Amino acid sequence: MIISLLNIAVPYIVFHTAKTAVSTGINYFSRARRMSSTLQRQLSHLFVFWKWKRRADVCLFPAAGFFCGKAWSTSVEPVDPTEFHKRKLFLWFSHLPQEEKQFGGFFSPETMHVDPLILERKPEERAGLLGSTLKNQDSSGPSITVEQLFEISEDQPEDRGLNVLLYGAVGTGKSTVVRKLVLDWCAGTMLTDFKLLIPFSCEDLGELTKVASLRDLVSRKYLHLKKNPLLNGEGNQAKDVLFLFNGMEKMKLDFRIGSTELCSDPNEPLPAGAVVVNLLRKYLLPEASVLVTTRLSALDRIPPKYVSRYAQICGFKDPNRQRAYFTSRLLQQSGETVQAHNAQALIELLYLNLQRESQLAAACFLPSYCWLTCATLHFLHFTDAMAPIRTLTGIYTSFLRLNFGGEVLGKTTGASGPTQDLHSSLMLYVVRTVGKLAYEGVTYKRTSFSEQELEQWIGGKTKTDEELRQLAVFRTDVLDFFLAPCVESCKHLPTELCEHDERRYVFAVPAMQEYLAALYVVLGENKSALEKLTKQVSVAIGQATEDVSAVVNIFSKFIPLRIFAVFNLVKLFPKLYEKISTQNKGNIARTMAAELFRKEDSYNEDVLDQVEQSLLGVHGPPSQQQSEVQPFELYPIFMGGLLHYGNRVLLQQLGCSIQSATVAQITRALRKYLVREINKPQPPEELMDLLVLLYEFQNPRLTAEVLASIRTIRLHNIHMTSLKCFVLSSVLSCAPPSYQLEELDLSSCLLTRDMLQILSPAFRHTRNLKLCDNPLLDSGACVLLEALPQNLTLRHLTLMHTGLGDQGALELAERLQQHTGLQELNVAYNNIGDNAALALVDVCREHPSIHTVHLYLNPLSDVGKQSLYVRGIAKSQSSSGRRVRVLAAVTEGSDLSDDWHPILSVIRENASSWDRERVKQQLKRIAAVVMVGTAGLHDEAIERSFEELFEWIHNGILASTKKKQINNNKPRNQRKKTMDEEEIKTSLRI
Repeated sequence: MIISLLNIAVPYIVFHTAKTAVSTGINYFSRARRMSSTLQRQLSHLFVFWKWKRRADVCLFPAAGFFCGKAWSTSVEPVDPTEFHKRKLFLWFSHLPQEEKQFGGFFSPETMHVDPLILERKPEERAGLLGSTLKNQDSSGPSITVEQLFEISEDQPEDRGLNVLLYGAVGTGKSTVVRKLVLDWCAGTMLTDFKLLIPFSCEDLGELTKVASLRDLVSRKYLHLKKNPLLNGEGNQAKDVLFLFNGMEKMKLDFRIGSTELCSDPNEPLPAGAVVVNLLRKYLLPEASVLVTTRLSALDRIPPKYVSRYAQICGFKDPNRQRAYFTSRLLQQSGETVQAHNAQALIELLYLNLQRESQLAAACFLPSYCWLTCATLHFLHFTDAMAPIRTLTGIYTSFLRLNFGGEVLGKTTGASGPTQDLHSSLMLYVVRTVGKLAYEGVTYKRTSFSEQELEQWIGGKTKTDEELRQLAVFRTDVLDFFLAPCVESCKHLPTELCEHDERRYVFAVPAMQEYLAALYVVLGENKSALEKLTKQVSVAIGQATEDVSAVVNIFSKFIPLRIFAVFNLVKLFPKLYEKISTQNKGNIARTMAAELFRKEDSYNEDVLDQVEQSLLGVHGPPSQQQSEVQPFELYPIFMGGLLHYGNRVLLQQLGCSIQSATVAQITRALRKYLVREINKPQPPEELMDLLVLLYEFQNPRLTAEVLASIRTIRLHNIHMTSLKCFVLSSVLSCAPPSYQLEELDLSSCLLTRDMLQILSPAFRHTRNLKLCDNPLLDSGACVLLEALPQNLTLRHLTLMHTGLGDQGALELAERLQQHTGLQELNVAYNNIGDNAALALVDVCREHPSIHTVHLYLNPLSDVGKQSLYVRGIAKSQSSSGRRVRVLAAVTEGSDLSDDWHPILSVIRENASSWDRERVKQQLKRIAAVVMVGTAGLHDEAIERSFEELFEWIHNGILASTKKKQINNNKPRNQRKKTMDEEEIKTSLRI
């Protein structure tokens, strides 16, 4: 095979090179010398390419057990058109949407597909479907497959194919079932009775304006089937053909004889709708079978007499299907052992939440919301520095584009002029109805709504027949997608609303309410009455201004009256509207800042933790300081994320346009309000929300301007994740190289080694870095030390209680000279022994700028502590006499050390999170020294609360201060540290 291929390739390359030389007027023989050097290289490339293509063929149809020929193959044997058609379909339908790249591209349709529940329905059961909005459908009965729907029954004529109508609501998985069906047919594992499967998109067919025959429609999309004998209508060959029409609601079909003529000739040109109608009538290729998918609103477009079987896709009604879906999405993509373990833990927590019959379980019966849940969890837990930039707003925008991309609700009938679009965007209709409901809920802090309120906000002002038709389609197809019956009664509801026993409805996922409310505001749909009036008048005056000005100029030449100057005032009205509109954009920015820094939400979890809790549930008792009112902290963050250019492009595809001028006006006003708010003290959770807002905005210039007003970032006690680390790192990367933070506090954030790698860019911009109480271990210390040399302005490094151990301390000692500006190093409470501590102090002593080292709460012997104090003095007498201050312990023998007060303050601040036994030992030592006349602490004193114990020691120090005044008569280097009462109170105050 290889030899024959090379024999064919050699003359082809020679001939192609010669032909090129002749056509360009270059002598062929003058290039003969170069041919010998390039020919071998071209042949080797060709051989490598052939091997790659052969491997692709082997894995193309693993289930079918056959190989496909190549279009460029020079084999004498002709390629079977059916097999060529299968290969084409397989390549087309294997292509995953852009949104699937959110998961890192580890998926294939075979591994991520979970069959939804499909139930066969009787023709009479479809009657109540159109009026069953916001109600659960009966999903009892055995599940069937699409292949079972085409099994011939006894009463079915053998010379007639079956017409199967597969219907379902938005998001139940119709398109996914169709894609898997085509791929399985290509692989030979499903619908093997059909030799030919021809899929069509009804959206494409509905856009055709020219007449075409059935064979022309087929050859237009599948050129290789142009002369296929199965489509010529002769005999009963068409019994081996299955036509698939996906999305019938997007195509207009008319089964009236007077509107659609009868046709049995596959070569006769007809409108596309007429071809489909005649296929369903069984006038055209009656032996062929037809599969049609549609939504509920279009269920009656095909008369029942033309439908052999009805089947409904009911999504994932049971938690086991949902769990299988989550496993395929979250577990199979995680290649590393650690990620696989984390993914398995997420799946278990998610499954527990679904079993509680939570609101999430009610939403996840739709596979689309299962996709949204997996995408959100993947974003929260598997974001790393190597992954492409993803935002939470982008996930929700992509989610809507997957389900409603490019869809229209129908032709508009308004008299807005010839510039009015002929079609109304379905997503824009959603924003003006459901988005308005969401905005009212966010404004008045409500998450559930009654049926009367839904009727008021969605369709309460419809007037024309076209508006009523649009409303009917919307309520049937779309409303259930966003709203679901509330399963948690009276939660987050006022008392007076709980007293009424009526069914209430909530958004399928809480974040969707905040997203739609933000979209409603950003699109400018919440205009005031004055702005709506001025806009209409401004448009009318703007269209007539040129005509009025021309008429006035003509008359002014004959009648020179100054009264005509009054008409120039009409030109001022558009400017007035522009001023009012600019003020509205400022109000949007002010709303974003006000909602982001609400005092009521100060004690809530940060917004990313709230999103996670909404999916996985709350485990453990809630915080006592947490607000009882439902927080809407995602609302301003979504508003900022919607202004990002990438999201605006996706919204443009949905028919929702956000102008660049609008974004610029909101951005200018937002910067002012954000700077004003961040100058006030903010809790760590609110500061984390600000970082998320800047990250979602994806505007480097705005981020740099806001960061210019931030000098300290204190995120202590924030449960940091890889995503939060990436957010912090991305935001600080927008700052100029000269930008410096006075302090970056990441204490008690549960940082790990992998998180430190993500945070490496953030460490370049701080003078004081605090990483206390994080499980970094010695491996994390190595990662940190690799990143810190890039920071030339680091002055204080705090690694207290990070599990460094001796190995981490020695690593730190080896690389300490790289940080020439470091002045203070804190490695207290790190299980560092005598030898590692002495080595570290020796290096610090020779360091050009380090003056203080913290080593207390480490297992140091008394000899080791004394050696540390001695080695703190510089060896070289030629130096400036600088000594390194070593804080090794609270006591020195039977006396207090000179540095007891800062050590005691640190112990008191961290007593609640540190090991209680170790803290008690330190306090007992202090008490035994300061309480003059006592032999030590009694057992009952040891069992006291830490606060009482601290107070007891504090009073003992005050009482013993006067008795130690005699130390003042001793030489200075032999005195004990004494302080007046106010200094001690200050040092011990929390």
